[in-house]
Amino acid sequence: MDAAGIAYVFHDYKKAGADAGQLAAWCAAAGWEKVLNRAGTKFRKLPDADKDGLDASKAVALMAANPSCIKRPIVEHPGGLLVGFNPDEWAAALC
Repeated sequence: MDAAGIAYVFHDYKKAGADAGQLAAWCAAAGWEKVLNRAGTKFRKLPDADKDGLDASKAVALMAANPSCIKRPIVEHPGGLLVGFNPDEWAAALC
């Protein structure tokens, strides 16, 4: 984004936390399955009870309590929401 001259505000939700309302909005826009990082170490180390029966509500609570379980990066832009880094998707949306 710097190289493309796109202004942005960076929020490190691993350090600063994540708002449950914002997480719910991202899940509504992109689907909780896309926002939740199930491939990460933190998620894999969670107790099975935390991972069983996941739905949007439980995923939001899980991500709010464990920000490392949020897929990164997430970019809100005037045209929508980008979750994870896909160069072609980002170029199409932001350039």
